Amino acid sequence: MTQPQGIRLNKYLASAGVGSRRSCDTMVQQGEVVINGQTCLNPGYRVQPEDFIKVNGRRIEPLEIQSIVLHKPAGLVCTRSDENNRATIYELLPPRLHHLAHVGRLDLDSEGLLILSNDGELTQALTHPSHKIKKLYQVTTENAFENSILTQLEKGVFTEVGKARAVSVKRISSRRLEMVLNTGLKRQIRYMIQAVGHRVKRLVRVKIGELTLETLKPGKWRFLEKSERDALMSLSEKKRGSKNSSRR
Repeated sequence: MTQPQGIRLNKYLASAGVGSRRSCDTMVQQGEVVINGQTCLNPGYRVQPEDFIKVNGRRIEPLEIQSIVLHKPAGLVCTRSDENNRATIYELLPPRLHHLAHVGRLDLDSEGLLILSNDGELTQALTHPSHKIKKLYQVTTENAFENSILTQLEKGVFTEVGKARAVSVKRISSRRLEMVLNTGLKRQIRYMIQAVGHRVKRLVRVKIGELTLETLKPGKWRFLEKSERDALMSLSEKKRGSKNSSRR
């Protein structure tokens, strides 16, 4: 089942939002992909315009790759539908963008930069734990804190989700700090601040890699530029390169 022309199968599946190219290769090798009624085990297969493709029984058709940047306000959950009938981030988007999945998440009370996409490669690059993409948060605590907690947060504290540490912490004012993380444990910052004896009053993510909100207002969104995608992808490629070098 090989053809000299056409789109490589893993790229086709990734463009349809199935997953990253690597995960799509795995699906092929595990016999989960059927083309024109036959199981395809060849990741190098070239998709033809007339091909009928299924993954785990579901018809796959190519989708336009789209990624957006959303300034999430507090009070919205990162899900398409909520069992408790809470407002969701998808209420901020036109129906034509409801197929996009959030890349990572911000909890109900958190605000700031959120990417939504059907780009499997970008999602993999930003969320795979080994890539350790840096994210910058601005944190406001309920009460003033001592400088000593900055060192504690950088050295690491024990929380409900395990030991967690910040890449860096910078004091902004008596109750505000900036924290850089390269991990994404559930409610990590809130648990870390609680572990040093304080509570979070406001939490805003302002940066992912070099991507920022700039002038984007709360509740508004815009499309991710190609140059911005390339910059985010290059971060994960550098991580993979340094990891491979360290093994030599």
